[in-house]
Amino acid sequence: MSIIADFSIKSDDLALNHALTTASQMVVEIEQVVATMEDRIMPYFWVSGDDQEAFADAFREDESVKNITGIDEVDGAKLYRGEWTENVETIVYAYVDLGATILQAIGKAEDWEHRMRFDDQGSLEEFRAYCDEKEISYELNRIKEQEQPMASAQYDLTPTQRETLVTALEEGYYEVPREVTMRELADRMDVSQQTLSNRFRAAYNNLVTSTLTISHPDEA
Repeated sequence: MSIIADFSIKSDDLALNHALTTASQMVVEIEQVVATMEDRIMPYFWVSGDDQEAFADAFREDESVKNITGIDEVDGAKLYRGEWTENVETIVYAYVDLGATILQAIGKAEDWEHRMRFDDQGSLEEFRAYCDEKEISYELNRIKEQEQPMASAQYDLTPTQRETLVTALEEGYYEVPREVTMRELADRMDVSQQTLSNRFRAAYNNLVTSTLTISHPDEA
């Protein structure tokens, strides 16, 4: 069974450490990682924050990335494509040799947070052994087996929570104005309004936590 794991890795062990420490208020989020036929790893990543100019200057001096190309800009955030060079052994190894999938990666001045999917427990342990061998500092924050379809597992939704959100969308609950009230929606789903409210709360919490952050708050 495949494994989804959340890691924190010190920024000085990975890419863009120079840029992130120079412009310490900035945040980098990997959007996509492409492995080319030449075994090059080319990430697409968004850069957000209020110090884009300082980051851009440091970015182009950062030896961990080269062939930088600006792609897009939306609401003050900038999308770049580059090519990783050094200090990214963990990502290259996991992506190319282990066949792991990078589901999410967010870089800040202190550390990078990664959510990765491994084929099995053995692949995860091999990755951890590799980090230990290379003296790469990391923390394994969370691990779980993928027991449901990817659309739900990636966003940490239970099947019931996913069904609730999708049904609400289909019934027009999120439209403005709403096409159905919560009471009407609860009746159509054959649950109480309180039960539906609790499902929404739990689903929103899991969805926001899994998509906008990586580290999960401690469960009660």
